Amino acid sequence: MALYDGLHALLLALLVVVKMAYGYGWGWRRGWRRWWWRGGPPWAQQPQPEQAQQVQPQQPAARPPQYPPYPPMPYPPYGYPYPPVPYYMPPPPPMTPEQELAMLEDYKKALEEDLKDLQEELKSVEERIKELKKMVEQGEGT
Repeated sequence: MALYDGLHALLLALLVVVKMAYGYGWGWRRGWRRWWWRGGPPWAQQPQPEQAQQVQPQQPAARPPQYPPYPPMPYPPYGYPYPPVPYYMPPPPPMTPEQELAMLEDYKKALEEDLKDLQEELKSVEERIKELKKMVEQGEGT
């Protein structure tokens, strides 16, 4: 308990010193704003060098070199103000009659194969329906 009281007293004294040094508290919001206007936190400031009392002849202020202005941007930045327009491929050129004939013959063969497969499937489904009807008529279904 004595350690807690000593630590508590030390923290309280530190708080009093900080309040005396930095005013009404130095939360990160208020403190950083104050330091920004003053040129940084107090412990990071460097002492101001004493200026010599010598009179220097007046010289015109040296102007920084003038650079040419930036060229205008050829396009706005990505995503401004709308996303880019998607690219649509142009339609394919029309086929010659020979190409179309070959394509349609291949398509006819593929359709005939699919038709054969479907007819076989239809036959197997019809057979299963006949089997189930026989079972229901004989009373074996339940």
